[in-house]
Amino acid sequence: VQLQASGGGLVQAGGSLRLSCAASGSIFSINHMGWYRQAPGKQRELVARITSGGSPNYADSVKGRFTISRDNAKNTVYLQMNSLKPEDTAVYYCNANIRRYSGDYVSYDYWGQGTLVTVSS
Repeated sequence: VQLQASGGGLVQAGGSLRLSCAASGSIFSINHMGWYRQAPGKQRELVARITSGGSPNYADSVKGRFTISRDNAKNTVYLQMNSLKPEDTAVYYCNANIRRYSGDYVSYDYWGQGTLVTVSS
C-alpha cells in the first residue's frame, strides 16, 4: 500500500492551496483518513481527519479555513486550504487507516511522503 501526496507549494498569505493524497495497492477498505503537519522544530500535529462516513474534525487553528474531503471511489483524501497564514508553513503528511486482507482482516496506519507548504508574508 502506498499513499501519494501532492499539491504543496509556495503561496502568499491569504492564498489557497489544495492537497491531494491517493492510496493505492492491496486495499480492502479505508477507515479514517487525515492530514498532519510538522513545522521546523515542532512536533507533528493533526490538522484534519475524516471518517469513512465523511465526518470531519479539525484542529482549532484551521477551523473555518481548511476543508477536508474524500472520494471513496478513488481512495483519495483532499485538503482545501484557504486564507493561508505564514504559521501554516510546514510539511504536510497524509495518513490513512487501511484494512487489508492477508489471511485475515487487519488494519494498519499508513503515511504519505509529505508535501511542503510554504506561506510567505
